[in-house]
Amino acid sequence: MFFILSKILLFLLRPFFWFCAFLLLAFIANSERRKKQFFVSAICILLFFANIFIVSEILNLYEPSYPKGNKNYDVGVVLGGFSGLNKRNNEIKFGGASDRLLQAISLYKKGRIGKILLSSGNANLIDTKVKEADLATEYLKLIGIPDSAIIVENLSRNTVENAKFSLNKIEVLKPGASVLVITSAWHIPRAKLIFNKNSTKQIDYYPTDFRGETDYEPADYFLPNSTAFDNWNILLKEWVGLVVDKIRS
Repeated sequence: MFFILSKILLFLLRPFFWFCAFLLLAFIANSERRKKQFFVSAICILLFFANIFIVSEILNLYEPSYPKGNKNYDVGVVLGGFSGLNKRNNEIKFGGASDRLLQAISLYKKGRIGKILLSSGNANLIDTKVKEADLATEYLKLIGIPDSAIIVENLSRNTVENAKFSLNKIEVLKPGASVLVITSAWHIPRAKLIFNKNSTKQIDYYPTDFRGETDYEPADYFLPNSTAFDNWNILLKEWVGLVVDKIRS
């Protein structure tokens, strides 16, 4: 039940939802005064939450930098959420966070991580048959990554389960292994809180697919951009999750 309610809450937190809601209220309001108030509110939401400069600067403060040094690790844990099933050919379909897997492959090829642990089951509310880790495993084999370098954890549905299940699997297969968690830069603060809570050993974190911009076009300062809405959706989801996880801990 909590899993379903969390999905509903995250939908209601979307800034675009509130932009549309205030526009609708402006349309159906009985008085001209209320129409104007709701319309102005909708415009304010649009100007703030669709501004790519504002959300990028906030992201740049929130997203961590790369770990210092060139330390090598026994296992690189790749958190899911980067792919799904392409139903046209029943193969993997990469999403916006696919840099998680690509960077893990790069780190493996460079000798920075000895094994790649894919941690992801299926977070779909209806169709839970396809496991993301299984799809990613087939892809890694396809590009030449040997079976001996792949560890599969295909039961987790969220970051809490990612941490519990993957760390348990590592402890069984390779006790005392050094671990590098590989995930999106915007996800690391929450992942770090959860993984550190579930481990007594030092864990390092490798950020991927940064969302904060480092260079801007003149239009980025004043023209609405749909990407900004997407970035806010991600940030608000992470902040809510971070608060909930801190309360749990």
